[in-house]
Amino acid sequence: MSHAPKISRRSFIISTAAAGGGLALGLNIPFGPGVVRAADGSPEVNAWVVIRPDDTVVIRIARSEMGQGTLTGLAQMVAEELECDWAKVTTEYPTPGQSVARKRVWGDYGTVGSRGIRQSHDYVRKGGATARTMLVQAAANEWKVPAPECSAANSVITHKPSGRTTTYGKVAEAAARLEPPKDVALKDPKDWKIIGKPMKRLDTIDKLTGKQVYGADIRLPGMLNAAIKDCPVFGGKVKSFDAGKAERMPGVKKVVRVEGSAIAVIADTWWHAKTALDAVNIEWDGGANAKVSSASIAEMLKDGLGAEQAFVHNEKGDVKAAIAGAAKKLEAVYAYPFQNHVTMEPMNATARYTADRCEVWCPTQNGEGALAATAAASGLPIEKCEVYKLHLGGGFGRRGAIHDYVRQAVLIAKEMPGTPVKLLWTREEDMLHGMYHPVMQAKLTGALDASGNLTGLRIRLAGQSILATIFPQALQNGKDPLSFQGFWPSGEHAFGYSIPNLLIDHAMRNTHVPPGFWRGVNINQNAIFLECFMDELARAAGQDALEFRRKLMAQHPKHLAVLNAVADKGGWGKPAARGVHRGLAHMMAFGSYVAACAEVSVSGGSKVKIHRIVAATDPGYAVNPAQIERQIAGSFVYGLSALFEQECTVKDGRMEQENFHQYNSMRIAQMPKVESIIMPSGGFWGGVGEPTICVAAPAVLNAIFSATGRRIRSFPLKNHGFQMV
Repeated sequence: MSHAPKISRRSFIISTAAAGGGLALGLNIPFGPGVVRAADGSPEVNAWVVIRPDDTVVIRIARSEMGQGTLTGLAQMVAEELECDWAKVTTEYPTPGQSVARKRVWGDYGTVGSRGIRQSHDYVRKGGATARTMLVQAAANEWKVPAPECSAANSVITHKPSGRTTTYGKVAEAAARLEPPKDVALKDPKDWKIIGKPMKRLDTIDKLTGKQVYGADIRLPGMLNAAIKDCPVFGGKVKSFDAGKAERMPGVKKVVRVEGSAIAVIADTWWHAKTALDAVNIEWDGGANAKVSSASIAEMLKDGLGAEQAFVHNEKGDVKAAIAGAAKKLEAVYAYPFQNHVTMEPMNATARYTADRCEVWCPTQNGEGALAATAAASGLPIEKCEVYKLHLGGGFGRRGAIHDYVRQAVLIAKEMPGTPVKLLWTREEDMLHGMYHPVMQAKLTGALDASGNLTGLRIRLAGQSILATIFPQALQNGKDPLSFQGFWPSGEHAFGYSIPNLLIDHAMRNTHVPPGFWRGVNINQNAIFLECFMDELARAAGQDALEFRRKLMAQHPKHLAVLNAVADKGGWGKPAARGVHRGLAHMMAFGSYVAACAEVSVSGGSKVKIHRIVAATDPGYAVNPAQIERQIAGSFVYGLSALFEQECTVKDGRMEQENFHQYNSMRIAQMPKVESIIMPSGGFWGGVGEPTICVAAPAVLNAIFSATGRRIRSFPLKNHGFQMV
């Protein structure tokens, strides 16, 4: 007797969307010469724009959407130049395989470092402008009139002398046959109608209705599921394992060894795979790394604080002489821990492998990186591989540079050729095998003259380099410039103070714990080191923290502008409510200027209430102000959770924290009121997703010191008895 499977509406949506993932575009269907068509037959005007007969505009987005709003922001930029009807705009991801086949027509797929908009604004706008020019030309050709006599607005083309009109959908076919113009002019920012406006996000409805498909949702015909356990000691391996019991459990298809360090179970359901995996008796060999602890790592970093050799990145004057001749010298040592990304959606990927084709469905911050991982693991050339990107249930850098979960999924799928296999990590696996925020210590020494002027500043960093582990080819004569975020002499992470004698260097001390890009990355701890120490120096000089900074920022007007903005709106220098204390911080990060003024109160000596944070951002241009406000508030959730609660500690070579009960996040009731000041000054494109995260923590720390007189220099604050209320 056969039974018809019960399929819910959500299951049907998920399975059908997954089965068709990545097949919506780029198919050459022979309906007309030289026309590239989407799967529904609609013509591609150019790589960025497909227009359907009903005037729906499909905008291609190469970057990844993980909640930050890049999808909507990039669509706004294309739509601005396209002059289309925003109400009829939808989006889709072009696959990285198609991009490679078309000579990377969509440019960079990486969605990291707050680069989604700031490093693609020019060519995506040109994509929209080119498509508009072709559509107008097609209409002019049909009317046999000069194109300059025609204009476009809201997806309608008008011949101005005669008043004739047509729509994009009616001329898209003809436009797609035209030779694209070699050059197009972009709008002056003063003429923008969509860019700079708080447009509603394009992905909200699908998320609210459950239509949005994430990697964990994927269901393909005949799909199996896999669970995996990797050696908990980084660099360790499987010594031996007994899978006898697991192989006899319900639904189990196969128990496999993966890359010598992991065991995976393939089964009909994920729960069957997971429970069978728990039944596998595994003996691990941690090797020499099994002796490493947080204490031994801290000692290694401490040694770096006084080491002779270090990489210099910002130097001016003679800081040793300035310190030696100072009327007052101040010294402090700060320490910042390992931290995990803890994305709400654990790592996952679904792979289908055959001898001549390998396909992967996955959440990724870099489709091309996932494609490269697929090709490497499958052993097939790039042209025989494809990756279908899905929205991410959180990224924060974890799904950017390293695609270990994709590699594992492909290797497991190779054990079952022709059958799609979905690998889903448990939360414990996700916690134990992250790419962690790098551990770092800093020794800061400041020299003050008799008038309280800062005459010299020495900052020695000692800790990990992400590039040395992930992209060693990007090191500059061994130096990792990203370790100095916020301390650069110039550029997107420029130092915002003019100090006559300055030395900032880094004693690289890499551990066996794999570091990775973590929302904001090194700017987070560097902002704490610098901005808290600036407060220490101001107090030692007997000066107001704002005025002390202002004297050093006269040559940095954009840095100073955001600091002044938060000080003014935050009421700096004016009496606060009884028991409320304020703190300031500012930095430049990812091309944007940011600052914060925090208001806190402390009860019982340790219970911290963050009442308000005023935050200013100058990103040059603000594509979607409403989304920027959400990004600022969201980044504060991430940064303040890290400040108060989050630390990954090492014992016997492995992380001790395995789930949220050991790695807490702030709650809605603890969230302060966030007042955003968006002040785009124009002329440059800065990031939004990561810059502001760095100023919340030092501003709060400086306010806590004002309230308690306690200067905390190691984190998280829970280790010192502080808690958010």
